[in-house]
Amino acid sequence: MQCTTRLMAPPGFWKRSLDEFKRVSLIAIRFDTVRLQQRPFPLITFSEPNSVTLCKTMSDADMGGLSKAELDFVPLSASEPSHAHFHGDISIELPRNNPEVVRTGYAGWRTLDRGRTLWGKSLWDIDPYTFLALRVKSDGRKYFVNVQTDSIIPTDLHQHRLFSKKPGEWETVVIPFNDFVRTNHGQVVEPQSEMLREKVKSVGISLIDRIPKPYSLKIEKIWATNAQDDEWLTPSEKGDIAAAQREASIGDESKSREEKKAEPEKILM
Repeated sequence: MQCTTRLMAPPGFWKRSLDEFKRVSLIAIRFDTVRLQQRPFPLITFSEPNSVTLCKTMSDADMGGLSKAELDFVPLSASEPSHAHFHGDISIELPRNNPEVVRTGYAGWRTLDRGRTLWGKSLWDIDPYTFLALRVKSDGRKYFVNVQTDSIIPTDLHQHRLFSKKPGEWETVVIPFNDFVRTNHGQVVEPQSEMLREKVKSVGISLIDRIPKPYSLKIEKIWATNAQDDEWLTPSEKGDIAAAQREASIGDESKSREEKKAEPEKILM
């Protein structure tokens, strides 16, 4: 049996409203906040073919550039989990018919806006969580993780480098939400403000290293987590996170004001 377009479409208005009512009711009626915090909170999981339809790709081709961005679903195999394959080519060639474009060489993808409900916009509330986790297989290039919130300035993004320790292998990358940097059109914004984690619109990944050659990044899932209570993380990964937290705590105490002020730029380097 082949799914029709209607069956594979994102949830409609009434379904989103019902889901939001159930979520709020669980917390308000059962006082379930503490228990919910201990579970991983999935933002996007590429386990089904239609999961990639919940995302959109972007590149300088939208302005006449020549970079290419594809996000394809790859089913489960003996060697790999089901995942999305973000791939294409980066070109830094400028469009000949659009002199206003003076810089090209980027590609990315993000989750689609989740629509509206009876209670307004459908947003993710990940405020109870400390980390964003990504299960990826990277080619080692300079990717950025992007989180967009329902903020006053709609073009603001919170960004962080996707640091891969094992290019060419599957790995879990965990980023503290407090380490994300507020940017606008790729530039660090001052003053820095805390991410509105209770109003998250979308998550995604971009590539802006402007190296003109093919790229490849595989993504199994992205989720919010409190790390130590996350059954999706291995004991080794939890240990690495705990060690990183201790190092960060010691480092914060010894940093000067000037060093802390320069941190946003370092995170994006």
